[in-house]
Amino acid sequence: MDDDLQRIFEATNGQSYGQRLGMHLLELDRGYARVELLPSEDTGNIFGTVHGGVIFSLLDQAFGAAANSHGTVYVALNVSVNYLRPARVGEPLYAEAREINRSRRVSTYQLEARNRAGELIATAQATAYGKGDRLPFLD
Repeated sequence: MDDDLQRIFEATNGQSYGQRLGMHLLELDRGYARVELLPSEDTGNIFGTVHGGVIFSLLDQAFGAAANSHGTVYVALNVSVNYLRPARVGEPLYAEAREINRSRRVSTYQLEARNRAGELIATAQATAYGKGDRLPFLD
């Protein structure tokens, strides 16, 4: 992992929101990220499963890391999620973001969230806008 990727990796793992939920960036490469979350009791919904907003946050964390992995600022334009099955509180979840296409101003990603058994929990398509600026913490 080069210096820029290492700094992006550390910055992503240092985000207070991600830390509050217990997310950890496990892998980072150009256009790719894998994030882990161990959902705690406070992430449950009225059905006793993981709240959809928590699953969205996990997908978004992977998306943000992958989109910014090239060292320039990309911000979300759209994320469309399909929730396929419930996730259990206390069971690890993993999200992967893969870059499908990237241009100077727009990039698209395929996102997946899976449980420890590899079952697909949610999928998403995401689009990011490139502002053209270098990530400020890399300078």
